[in-house]
This record gives sequence, structure tokens and C-alpha cells, in this order.
Amino acid sequence: MKTLGIGLLGFGTVGTGVVLGLQKNQALLENRTGLKLELRRVADLDLERDRGVSLPEGVLTRDAAAVVASPEVDIVVELIGGRNAARDLITQALQRGKPVVTANKALLAEHGAELFALAAEKGADIFFEASVGAGIPLIRALREGLVSNQIRSIYGILNGTCNYILTRMEQKGLSFATALKEAQKAGYTEADPALDIDGIDTAHKAVILASLAYGFNVPMRSVAVEGIQGLDALDLRYAAELGYRIKMLAVIEQENGEVAVRVCPTLVPVAHILASVSGEFNAVLIKGDEVGDVLCYGKGAGRDPTASAVLSDVVDAARNLVFHAARRAPGFVGYNAQGKLKAVGESDVRYYLRLTLLDKPGVFGQIATILGQHDIGLASVLQKEKSAGRQVPVVIITHHGKEKEFQAALDELDKLPVIGARTVRFRIEDF
Repeated sequence: MKTLGIGLLGFGTVGTGVVLGLQKNQALLENRTGLKLELRRVADLDLERDRGVSLPEGVLTRDAAAVVASPEVDIVVELIGGRNAARDLITQALQRGKPVVTANKALLAEHGAELFALAAEKGADIFFEASVGAGIPLIRALREGLVSNQIRSIYGILNGTCNYILTRMEQKGLSFATALKEAQKAGYTEADPALDIDGIDTAHKAVILASLAYGFNVPMRSVAVEGIQGLDALDLRYAAELGYRIKMLAVIEQENGEVAVRVCPTLVPVAHILASVSGEFNAVLIKGDEVGDVLCYGKGAGRDPTASAVLSDVVDAARNLVFHAARRAPGFVGYNAQGKLKAVGESDVRYYLRLTLLDKPGVFGQIATILGQHDIGLASVLQKEKSAGRQVPVVIITHHGKEKEFQAALDELDKLPVIGARTVRFRIEDF
């Protein structure tokens, strides 16, 4: 039986899960693959902390570069996170022709194109299943299972923290701040949750999926990102009355050869399958021209789901080495030199608008006039409260219009003296 050595960089939560997974399922992996995967080196700055797992003497070290350079290490697994150090270590591994397995979504979203180019130059591979959706096999679905399909669209709930917060706000009527504290207490977010609630984590994942799906590098700067910070429970309640749920959604669409990528809290019809995804779970709906709709669902974070994806990549890397099949399943393949991003503001969208209006005759006429001047039609209007002479919330569901026209209209509306607060707006997806 062929034995391959693994070098693990990062012995944190996921790294510990990888070690435990290797130890627990060693016999299963050998039976299924015909290969022996042996953990040869583990690098971490903290050598003293008890992770609840034992390693052989001499395996654990602080010198990550030495792990990469070791002749006993055939496959490098990068789980330290961050950008600079991880980028340097992955570069060193690729320079040596060693395959790399990583879960580093931020690094791939921002520097993936250059790293994949280096991998191609050196005849090596980067495996990154765990970078999007943890244990959900999204990368394989796009790269292999749907390889014969033109991808029409991808709609994804890609951040378990945001989905948990929105679920608790809807089900229990919690404020955003209370739901966030609950998520932190449950361990679904970091001490600093900004990457999650500001939408950056979701955007990193969307960039990776879009770059895979459409064959050209989609830069982070091209993604329109809005977070859920400060979202009012009032809007979840109104959305429910209108037949919608609010979900933090990554939307990747191609229309007339142009690709649009956005991340924002979005109204999803309650009858749609994505509306039923609750708690910390993730789900991604991929539409292919041949296969139609494909739904991938599961836990998008956590030690064991992420370690599962990492180990599946380790097996892929090991098989490639044994059968001399490097570059069999490369990463961002630049096959679409004509790929274009849709210009900002050119997308056709629908909106949920919540205005704070002075309750007096003629006021709504002013609103309708401004919207009409920007070719924005009204599908429905909801006013729950009436208080003559005072400001009350009014919710409008619009027809489709150009995004730039919505922005121009809202800029005008928010300057009116009858508007008591900045207009709240959320996109609506009709699928």
C-alpha cells in the first residue's frame, strides 16, 4: 500500500478536526482509497494548548516553513487562515511542486488567480473544497459534476452566522443586537463578527463560485456587498405579511454574456426552497442549462464538516500523486477571455421599500410621482398604522426597474420634507 505524508499548517479548531478525522477513519480511508495517509508534521505557534488529541513525538513544531520543505511531506494542508503568511507558505509549497489543500476563502478570493497561475506553472494543484460551504461539495459540483453545463445562476445562503441571526429574529421577534449575542454565545461567530454580518465572508465565497462558474477571475471589488448590521425586526415582520422571508443571499447571474455578483439581505418568497433554510445551515441553488436546478444543503461551517471537506481534498491530492495526474482538476481556469462583468446599476431589480411618511393627504402622490418619473411601478402598498399628522411606516413592493433608477429615485425621495427617516430598501428575488 502506497504511503503519502501530510504536513498540516495550523492546529486550531479545523486542524484538530482534520487530525481527529484521520485518526478515527484511518482504516476506512485505506479501504476506500488503497492509500495510507500519514500525518508527518503539524505546525502551530501554540504548542502547549490541549486540543484533546495526541500526536507522536516530534510531529508538532512552530516552524511552518520547515513543514513545507520537509521531504517527508507530500501534501501541504494550509489551515492557518489570514493572507500574508498563508500566501507565502502556499507559494513555497507550489514552488516545490507539492499539492496544497486549503480552506482559506479570503486568500483565494483576493489572490486566487495568481496562486492558480503559479500552480499551473509548477504542475501542482490547489484543492479548496472547504473554502465554500464547509462539508457541502459545492466546488466539486461546479468543477466536475456540472462541467457540461452553462451555469445560468447561483443563489446561495453562504453564511451560517447571518442565517442563524435572521432565523432567530424572525421566529422569536428578537432585535438584531440580541440575536447576534445569542449567535456568539452559541459559538456560531467570532468575537469580532464583522466579516460575517457585514457580508464580507459571503462575498469571498461568491467570488470563488463565480470565478469557477464563468471562467474568468471575478475581483472582490466588483461585488456589491451589503450586510445585515442593524436590520430591524420590523422589516422581517412586514416581509412575512407580504409572503417573504429575508435571507442573506449571494446572487451570481449571467445575462447576455455579462455576469453580476451581489451579496445582500434579500426578500425570498416563503414558498421557495431557500426560504426554508434556517439556523446555521447553508444552501446553494445552482441552475444549469442542461440539468436545471440543483440544490446543495448542509452545515456551512464547524470543525467536523470543514475537516470532512479538507480530508476529501487530501484524498484527491493523494490519488493524483500516485497516478501522476496533476492538473486533472485545476482551480480558476481562465477559459473565458471574453467574460464581462455587468456594469453597476444595469441590473433589473425589484425592491421592498419602507418609507417613514407624514400621514396627510397628497403625500403618497408625491412618492408615486417620483417613482414613476424613474420608470418604477408599484406592485403593492402596505400601511399598517394611521396617525394623521404624524409619521408612519409605509411599505411598497415595486415592479422591476433598473437599479440605477432606483438609486436616483431614492436619492430624491429621501430629500423630501415629508420623509422622516432614510428609506429602508431590500432586493426581492423572484427566481
